[in-house]
Amino acid sequence: MDILEQLKGKIEEIVKKITTDKTLAAQFKADPITTVEGLLGIDLPNDQLESVVEAIKAKITLEKAGDLMGGLGKLFGK
Repeated sequence: MDILEQLKGKIEEIVKKITTDKTLAAQFKADPITTVEGLLGIDLPNDQLESVVEAIKAKITLEKAGDLMGGLGKLFGK
C-alpha cells in the first residue's frame, strides 16, 4: 500500500471518529490542526497538517450533503 492510500485510509478513519463523537467534533471545530495531529499520533509540520485538515473538512461536508440529499429524497417519496 502506498503513502496516498494510507493517508486516504487515515482521513476516512478520522472523519468517522469526528462525525460520531460530539466531543471530538467540538475539539476539531475549535482547533482542527491539534485535533488531527493527536488523532494521527505523529508530529507533522502545520502546512502539511493543513492539507489533511482541509481534506477532512471536505469529506465531512460531502457526507453531510449526502445525508441532506437522502433526507430530501425521503421527503419527496424517493
